Amino acid sequence: MILTGPEITSRVKDGHIRIEPFDASHAQPNSYDFHLGETIGSYTGHVLDCARDNPFEQHPIPTSGFELQPHRIYLAATRERIGSDLFVPIIRARSSIARLGLFVHVTADLIDLGSFGQLTLQLHAVQPVRIYPGMLIGQVTFWEATGERVLYDGKYQGSRGPQPSKAHLDFEAR
Repeated sequence: MILTGPEITSRVKDGHIRIEPFDASHAQPNSYDFHLGETIGSYTGHVLDCARDNPFEQHPIPTSGFELQPHRIYLAATRERIGSDLFVPIIRARSSIARLGLFVHVTADLIDLGSFGQLTLQLHAVQPVRIYPGMLIGQVTFWEATGERVLYDGKYQGSRGPQPSKAHLDFEAR
């Protein structure tokens, strides 16, 4: 069951959903609009290796904007820190952004119960698109979880800023 915008607002007020900072005017009929953070990152290597820590660099997004290029994956983060121990957040692009050919969260849109932090966005443009720091870029929905709750305590907990892949840690744990 998906929560309505007014229910999201109510659950933020009672502490069952955390959105920091929260602005009730960003609550939509069944979602909450979130902002793009202030930094953008990308991998510097040509071939990405799941078993290695891939070279990654990040820098501030200029107030004049940053042009995303096709055939690249960029990582950015939400300005807001988002999470819940009771409701499952799912993130996606706002429809007005998707209509520009910008995929805001290419895969991995499901946020685990108990995860809390700035969410890393996987940005992919089908043609050049200019983005700006602090722009409204996506939306989060919250879904009721049933069954025993096991809270996330993984490698991205408490993230701040765009986080490159830590898949190589899965290989090291073997």
